[in-house]
Amino acid sequence: MKWFGGLAIAALVALSGPAAAQQAPAGDKPPVELLNASYDIARELFAAINPVFIEEWKAKTGQDVSIKQSHAGSSAQARAILEGLQADVVTFNQATDIQILHDRGDLVAADWQERLPNNASPFYSFPAFLVREGNPKGIKDWSDLAREGVQPIFPNPKTSGNARYTYLAAYAALLEHHKGDVDKVHEDIKRIFANVPVFDTGGRGATTSFVERGLGDVLITFESEVNGVRREYGDKGYEVVVPPVSILAEFPVSVVDKVAATKGTTETANGYLEFLYSEKGQEILSDFFYRVHDPEVIARHKDRFPEIRLLKVEDVFGGWKNVTDEHFAAGKTLDTLFARK
Repeated sequence: MKWFGGLAIAALVALSGPAAAQQAPAGDKPPVELLNASYDIARELFAAINPVFIEEWKAKTGQDVSIKQSHAGSSAQARAILEGLQADVVTFNQATDIQILHDRGDLVAADWQERLPNNASPFYSFPAFLVREGNPKGIKDWSDLAREGVQPIFPNPKTSGNARYTYLAAYAALLEHHKGDVDKVHEDIKRIFANVPVFDTGGRGATTSFVERGLGDVLITFESEVNGVRREYGDKGYEVVVPPVSILAEFPVSVVDKVAATKGTTETANGYLEFLYSEKGQEILSDFFYRVHDPEVIARHKDRFPEIRLLKVEDVFGGWKNVTDEHFAAGKTLDTLFARK
């Protein structure tokens, strides 16, 4: 697998080559095509998942399936769907980006988080660090990102769910570091933003800036991505740093009910998301360094995932509604701290 094989794909919607190549012969049911709208750095993950699902679904139902992938920042994807992108399923990295499809477009059922296990999140991760060989700046924790001379790389939190998790992880960790002194937290967050040399719109763009363009001292992105980079570019000596504490990043999924009903893909779309919870699906997710819920898969790969203390948005910030209202709404905390950019 080439980790950055999808970097040249600039279009919003890209056909998954493996999925297209492995369509089964025609069966009793009419063939269907699904569009999976996903977050920016999930191209390779779903290119690996799709052909396995296609084969399983064909064996189970006799139906041919082809799958297209669409990748961008999750908030940008949500806006595109509200504006007419005909996605059958969404596989996002932030619950608010699915909830908005219900709140503003009535495209998703109100109970979408109750329809699948683990709040409709088949896998999870957290923001971690990737540093250059030898970790020359000695970056170990979130407070290090605010030091003079340290250049963090992460995408724009105004456009990227990935970056919003970075913001929340830094905020939560610094609250502990400064023993609840919000003013000191805000000063450190401002310094962190000021230290970032460039803000890309999504997580993969930030990875490209760090790896291909050589910008910055530390890339902050999901644990899955930093491990993927290390595996792909091992000869360059990148090192993964797992901070002592981070924020739990769940990856929620949903059928886009109104679209799927119109296209007649509801049954297949549900099957696709349920496959992510199967042992085969969980194994693929684990191979891409995502943390999963299947006990047998966890046991097989326990040495791959170091222990970390994960804080929950609900416990630190009072839930996603509070985060949206107090931090991410126009003119609120993120805007005031991010103003210089």
